[in-house]
Amino acid sequence: MNSFKIHGNVVDIFNKEIFYGEVHVTDGKITAINRLPHKNHHPETEHFILPGFIDSHVHIESSMLVPSEFAKLAVVHGTVGTISDPHEIANVCGMDGVKFMIANGKTVPFKFHFGAPSCVPATVFETAGATLNVDEVDSLLQNEDIFYLSEMMNFPGVLHADTEVMQKIAAAKKYHKPVDGHAPGLMGDAAKKYIDAGISTDHECFTAAEALDKLRYGMKILIREGSAAKNFAALIELMHEHYAMMMFCSDDKHPDSLELGHINQLCERAVAEGVDIFKVLQAACVNPVLHYKMQVGLLRVNDAADFVVMENLENFKVIQTYINGQLVAEHGHSFIKTQPAAVLNNFNCEKKTVEALRYPVKDAAETIYAIEALDGQLITNKIVCKPLITGNCYEADITNDILKIVVVNRYKDAPVAISFIKNFGLKQGAMASSVAHDSHNIVAVGVDDASLLKAINLVIDAQGGVSAVSNSNQMVLPLPVAGLMSNDDGYKVAAAYTAIDTMTKEELGSTLAAPFMTLSFMALLVIPHLKLSDMGLFDGDSFKFI
Repeated sequence: MNSFKIHGNVVDIFNKEIFYGEVHVTDGKITAINRLPHKNHHPETEHFILPGFIDSHVHIESSMLVPSEFAKLAVVHGTVGTISDPHEIANVCGMDGVKFMIANGKTVPFKFHFGAPSCVPATVFETAGATLNVDEVDSLLQNEDIFYLSEMMNFPGVLHADTEVMQKIAAAKKYHKPVDGHAPGLMGDAAKKYIDAGISTDHECFTAAEALDKLRYGMKILIREGSAAKNFAALIELMHEHYAMMMFCSDDKHPDSLELGHINQLCERAVAEGVDIFKVLQAACVNPVLHYKMQVGLLRVNDAADFVVMENLENFKVIQTYINGQLVAEHGHSFIKTQPAAVLNNFNCEKKTVEALRYPVKDAAETIYAIEALDGQLITNKIVCKPLITGNCYEADITNDILKIVVVNRYKDAPVAISFIKNFGLKQGAMASSVAHDSHNIVAVGVDDASLLKAINLVIDAQGGVSAVSNSNQMVLPLPVAGLMSNDDGYKVAAAYTAIDTMTKEELGSTLAAPFMTLSFMALLVIPHLKLSDMGLFDGDSFKFI
């Protein structure tokens, strides 16, 4: 029998109370929580014991780490579990990808709770590597390792009662599992209809008005703060009143960002904004566990011993993290060991030639649309641009920050989709990535075709990864697992990502906070207003190609 006890300021979120006490743990469960007398007790110098943090919506694949390595980094920040949508790898490898994530997650002491991807492929306007039909989604939902139906991105399908969409939602209801939402900008009667169909959450709100509208209809709102999309500042004021219906999530978080912090950072910011500590912790620790019926303890007798020891409730610096009574992190050091991870992939395209990247002029008077990327947002704007013309081909205009963007089909050899984009700020070279939501073809941005070609072919040679090319240098971070994740040590991957991210800013000149994360969303058709798929330039408002 493995037993221990730990004392400190016990944070009881349910009763909104902090008391000096002692937590007893036996064989991974909390057997007693006893109050201790205040004799010789100095609360201002004692640490705090509280439930562990939950990331209530995250695509593990976006960390570029397999689940076991994501856990290795996350526990240092007090995270004990996640609500994880394996949508990214499912779009590449189908059911095998989902099974890979579940199996790899089980190799470490961490509480991953995976969902059944609802939209694979996300749309019919792009080439994905796999399809999950209604029967396959139903079979996943029967699995005890699947806890919910992942974000229903096809909100037009919900509003128009598309047969397949409604069958997937019905399957989740049949097994009494919640349905996650994804409805950026949806408000009023349309939002109500979407929610009434059985959609329970949304992490896509980027204004307080939108979030409040959905809250009124009974939807739970996740405050998202990831490496690209950052909605904390816009939504945090709602937590004062609506904390019972809110959670925190990262959605997509790159490894360098995960190394620095996780949900603990959002707690620190929320308290600094004046939100009551118990409201913050209910959103960070309690609400996800109850909503998704997670197998995570909440610092109660007979619960699993999943808790953190915190220096204070202001900067949320983690001293220790326990999962099932096992010490998994202490003072910034993770005790989770790197596990051997298999390589699963789907990559079937040949290297490209410079001719494939040409954009010939058809009519000098034609209107050329461009994507306007917005730093810190997934949405883009649709603008008209005037690219340079050289040799009867459209070219990038570096002076006006009009760069070429291309999407290369990674699943078969096909014509390259070509357009233009503003706000990446590159002054030389190119960058490319096989992380390109949602179908994960190769997306690249560059100042000239030669640089684009180098960057793209580096990714193809690696069978997946991110690359950067300058006039004098080139770098690639291989992502051999589905072209999305490395199977290497998480801290090594974080360091390698930091190096290539620095190169895009210091050598290439990008002005974006997270250039590769922003790049990865430029092919995400379900987020308006203008995106590029491997099939062409797509208007997210009219939901058709331009």
